[in-house]
Amino acid sequence: MSKFYEFQGKNVDQAIEKASDELGIPPEKLKHEVLAYGSSGIFGLVGVKKAKIKVFVEEDKNRTTPAKPVNRERPVKRDEKPATAEAAPADPKPQGHDEALLTAGIHSLQTIIDGITVGATVNLTHQREKLLFSISGGESGVLIGKRGQTLEAIQYLLEKMVNKKSTNRVRVLVDVEGYLDKRKSNLQLMASRMAEKAKRTKKPVTIGQMNAHDRRIVHIHLKDESGVRTQSIGDGYYRKLMIFPKKQAGSSRKDSEVKV
Repeated sequence: MSKFYEFQGKNVDQAIEKASDELGIPPEKLKHEVLAYGSSGIFGLVGVKKAKIKVFVEEDKNRTTPAKPVNRERPVKRDEKPATAEAAPADPKPQGHDEALLTAGIHSLQTIIDGITVGATVNLTHQREKLLFSISGGESGVLIGKRGQTLEAIQYLLEKMVNKKSTNRVRVLVDVEGYLDKRKSNLQLMASRMAEKAKRTKKPVTIGQMNAHDRRIVHIHLKDESGVRTQSIGDGYYRKLMIFPKKQAGSSRKDSEVKV
């Protein structure tokens, strides 16, 4: 009579190795059936599925429980103290980010852009509060996309991938050939023009749907602009931004309402 056990892993080989460790049976002698081969999904974020196997074990009257897992760790030397949770942590990396995290971020972004264009390279400027990945070379127009939508999607994916490996949330920005600075300057010029229009006509002016990053640029730029206030209108990620003329010049109300 035989019993069966189910094991999971990132792939079939890992599931077999896990079964071998827990049952104390060499991998080549395991009788198993693959229930699911697993999937790494899209960039390891969406659609990830674990592999699953069913292992058949002949019942041994002299053994009622599976063998203890095989200890694959190296033996501790006589004069060597085993590592414990209380061991002193390693020195933090510059700017507080782990080097492995930074390397993984560069590799992940390079993998994404290599699927879009050729000849593009990635450079990283890391600070305590954010990571700025700069892309140079390749077809910059394709990487940026219409109104920066492709670049925005790349940044969204990379931020998810980086924060999946980080215990603390890390802010990620992705730039292509200085596009972010140019975009910021254009938004500020447009905001100034729209603010002047609102003051001149004494009527609210609406700026079309914008993402949170662009709305914040406008809010901050007009924060100290006398005679107007700003407000985001609508729900969801893309919202409209409205510039309202102030009814009274001496109003104690805040110059702008930063709601992104």
